[in-house]
Amino acid sequence: MILFLVGYAGSGKSTLGRYLARRLSCQVVDTDKRVEQMVGASVADIFHYEGEEYFRQAEREALESALSSGDTLIISTGGGLPTWRDNMEWMNGVGVTIYLKRTPEQILSRLSAYGREKRPMFRGKSDEELLEFMREQMAMREEYYAKSKISIDCTSMSDDAAVEYIANIVTNL
Repeated sequence: MILFLVGYAGSGKSTLGRYLARRLSCQVVDTDKRVEQMVGASVADIFHYEGEEYFRQAEREALESALSSGDTLIISTGGGLPTWRDNMEWMNGVGVTIYLKRTPEQILSRLSAYGREKRPMFRGKSDEELLEFMREQMAMREEYYAKSKISIDCTSMSDDAAVEYIANIVTNL
């Protein structure tokens, strides 16, 4: 089984992916980390020097290569991955997509200084500017995230509760 965690940047895909992989005794793949390993540069540098199109293509290659093992996997996707070309349809065709839904305010409260700095689109913005930016971006991306097979409102759940909730759903599929 392949599980794809989708949602906006900072929604907890990487964190919950690691916890869920431990809980389900399977591997986790973080597409951002995989792209960085493949290209040999940070996501921020790839965006800056090569552009978004190059990054999105590398992201899709990282996604496809992760599946070549045939193992049960949890894949933590980048926030924009579902919005590029046919990625969402492709993921729905090969696995189970799980949308981790959070509010912009909750995402902002979860972000560390490092988490904010490592995301180029978040850099240099005040809290108010960042919240407005997130609201706009999340509204544009919602139509893609909404195509997920499973949608989980994580706003009132701890990370541990969200992991247990997802694990219960997955074991009953």
